[in-house]
Amino acid sequence: MTAEPSSIHLEPSQPIAPDVLLPGDPGRAMALAQQLLAKPLMSNHSRGLWGYSGETREGMPLTIQSTGMGGPSAAIVLHELAELGVRRAIRVGTCAALEGSLELGELVVAEAALPGDGVSRALGQQGPVEPDPALHSSLERAAACRPVLIASTDLFHEYDEAPREGWIRAGAAVVEMECAPLFTLGRRLGVALACALIVSDVFAGAERVRIEPEALGRSVQRMGAAAAAALAF
Repeated sequence: MTAEPSSIHLEPSQPIAPDVLLPGDPGRAMALAQQLLAKPLMSNHSRGLWGYSGETREGMPLTIQSTGMGGPSAAIVLHELAELGVRRAIRVGTCAALEGSLELGELVVAEAALPGDGVSRALGQQGPVEPDPALHSSLERAAACRPVLIASTDLFHEYDEAPREGWIRAGAAVVEMECAPLFTLGRRLGVALACALIVSDVFAGAERVRIEPEALGRSVQRMGAAAAAALAF
């Protein structure tokens, strides 16, 4: 890897690898970097979007870059990473279950995303948007878990029963905030995208039940290992 030029929002101080993991949470980016990289070096701290670059213990260059919350922030990050040479990216995040059979801590991969977010609509996406077939296949094999249809939305706390019921009728098993915009933009930018998610929230009637932090940390480690393995195939 060689040093790359700076961008508007990301200000990389280390080389950016062509393969990237995209957690939303900066703290999760740090935890994944410590888990997956032999000698992680912070590559970005601009705007609180922590990023880390290095090599895995198997010698594969890898960057782990947080996107922040929601489609607009994720789209900015992906666009600038593409300009810096990124060619494959896997979103590694959390989601809320819409399907009663899903359990807290369960790992799923996105077979497609319903675009209920503003970024996807602004980019003209009308129906479900799919991940890159080859990268999705590698991720599904590495994660050894079920592929599901997901819904992407701009709201975390405020969405009510009406949109939730609509997502369920459309076949969505989980809801989150960044997958559809990343899939949609990735197609335009020539970046292969896939997505792995941990079920961090379930609904008991109208009540949201959240996973315990320690259990989430263990699940995130499993997700990170699967995503890195998918990029190594």
